[in-house]
Amino acid sequence: MSAILTKAGKPTRQSFSERMLERGSSREDFAVFESDIGYSTFSYLFGEKFPRRYFNLGIAEMATMAAAAGLALDGRTAIVSGYGVFLTMRALEVVRSFICYPNLNVKILASHGGLTAAIDGTTHQATEDMAFMGTLPGMNVLCPCDERSAAEMFDLALGTPGPFYVRLMRDALMNVYGNSDTFTLGGSKTLESGSDVTIACYGDMVFQALEAAAALSKEGISAEVIDFYSIKPLDAAALTASVAKTGRLLVVENHQRRNGLAYAMSNLLLSGGISCGFAGLGLDDTFGESGSYIKVIEKYGLGAGSIADKARALVRGGGKWND
Repeated sequence: MSAILTKAGKPTRQSFSERMLERGSSREDFAVFESDIGYSTFSYLFGEKFPRRYFNLGIAEMATMAAAAGLALDGRTAIVSGYGVFLTMRALEVVRSFICYPNLNVKILASHGGLTAAIDGTTHQATEDMAFMGTLPGMNVLCPCDERSAAEMFDLALGTPGPFYVRLMRDALMNVYGNSDTFTLGGSKTLESGSDVTIACYGDMVFQALEAAAALSKEGISAEVIDFYSIKPLDAAALTASVAKTGRLLVVENHQRRNGLAYAMSNLLLSGGISCGFAGLGLDDTFGESGSYIKVIEKYGLGAGSIADKARALVRGGGKWND
């Protein structure tokens, strides 16, 4: 297939919260908790319509998460809305011991994932969140890239028992999915088919990877682009099938390289005895900085040009490692 991109009208954080508002009328069994940034995450929309099911605990993420756990322990579903960097660091112990350990129905809406919070600077850029959440036993991790996938992943999280971390973006970028697209836990979407190199990505990196693939195609390099929106559980079947075809894997993520998706994928392949040409792009043991989104991701080697360069090097670096 060939992906068609259109300009997004709203960020994933807004799409997720708007679906939350929509489901609030038909699902009275969930409540929403937030830590005084509801106007940024758009969770305030739910609070305006359902004030008795909306709890703002102030700038106190640990208390917010603990309150959500208490509600979930009583048999209802809790949604915690906030910035990923605060929910995964300030409240990590609560998430670990009081949500994941008892396997409670707490769904975490985490905005400002990675460098998508570029203008807000290092303090608001969640560039280690997937490592923290992916490590916790029982935690499911999703990362939508556009309006449709964000709305659908709210439904997926709400309808699936157990804790969920859904990573969302600050700004509106692009749309790639249409009204007929559906998403499953442990699934992925192949957006471009190719035979020379597999580009695995998620979130905002989907659009940079597609741009890179378009540039590579003009050089005769066929890149397969897969949106691994389900980070945990991971679509192992799609990964191994693609790598068996291309023999090369480039993992691109708006996150620290250490303990991210590239780590999980390389471990999966090596554990299965599958060898291939491999490279990963992400933050290389560094913090981000404040600036416009495109300039920031380009500075840290996550733009389409850097992705194309790395893929090109993999393809031209010799034969397929699994030949």
